[in-house]
Amino acid sequence: MVAIENQSQGQRAAEAAAQPRIPREARRLLHEMAASWADVADCRALQVIPLKGAMTNEVYQVRWLNGAPATADGGEVEAEAAAREREVRKVLVRIYGDGVELFFDREDEVRTFECMSRHGQGPRLLGRFTNGRVEEFIHARTLSAADLRDPEISALVASKLREFHNLDMPGPKSVLIWDRLKNWLKTARNLCSSDESKKFRLGSLENEIAALEKEFSGDYHGIGFCHNDLQYGNIMIDEDTNMLTIIDYEYASFNPVAYDIANHFCEMAADYHSEKPHRLDYSKYPDTDEQKRFVKTYLSNSVSEELDAEEVETLLQSIEKYTLASHLVWGLWGIISDHVNDIDFDYKEYARQRFEQYWQKKQALLTS
Repeated sequence: MVAIENQSQGQRAAEAAAQPRIPREARRLLHEMAASWADVADCRALQVIPLKGAMTNEVYQVRWLNGAPATADGGEVEAEAAAREREVRKVLVRIYGDGVELFFDREDEVRTFECMSRHGQGPRLLGRFTNGRVEEFIHARTLSAADLRDPEISALVASKLREFHNLDMPGPKSVLIWDRLKNWLKTARNLCSSDESKKFRLGSLENEIAALEKEFSGDYHGIGFCHNDLQYGNIMIDEDTNMLTIIDYEYASFNPVAYDIANHFCEMAADYHSEKPHRLDYSKYPDTDEQKRFVKTYLSNSVSEELDAEEVETLLQSIEKYTLASHLVWGLWGIISDHVNDIDFDYKEYARQRFEQYWQKKQALLTS
């Protein structure tokens, strides 16, 4: 559904229930921005288009059109094509989801966003309002779940991720993963009933996290600035240049690079645009050959021209172990989100699957 703000009052009232809504403060900001653009004839003649696939926020494409209204005589597709031809400006509006303060500090995330922009990574910040922001709209398409299995695109992701990890970001370069797990476990326990805690075995996770932290200490392979949520929806590609852009830095921090790659591999089991976006299919987890190709491409960006076979194998082993941390992180995220977020997503079932994978993976590693 596309909301057209320069309709008559009667039209707006009749369609209000079906149209996407953005806060009044955000609309004022958009009008003010558009009023300063010489190529926009009417700052209020904007369209609001919801974008699917966001897991934490509501995200909208907002665009301004010039010229006479497009006719729909040829059908919805033709009308949409005509609207694109008349498009003058386009931005992205992000409305923050409920309860995000339980996961990360929004001010820290905005500072990261601004710093990434200065590094030439990602979109520019155009404006802020109380519960969200306006960003530059990147003229590229978001990857699909299938794209991650394409060897050429996967190689581009590996190279881009190495570049991301090497960014010189401000702040302490200490590992965040363990504190995040401990904090999220405490939050999940506070939100859950005793029956829920028992169902998800939350009582045993404190010891599990402590054991992982102890086992992995000193086995980081390398610390880098990690995205920590590298699912396909956070990667965009310009198909004219094959350039990738990694977006959405809400969970970004310094961490072991093996953890970030492990998390990316785990995301290959997901299709957030399917009829059941919460369902995970771990038959899609990359096999040994796919993992090795990814790691070789990732490491080929290093200073050394020749890849060390031992270095490749060491990183692959670290990635394998860090899938455990990834399953715990997103299992806890699912539990917390179920209590604070009203997005149409079965968070509880998602959490169940991640914890199930944790216990299965742990058993497999113990017996290997």
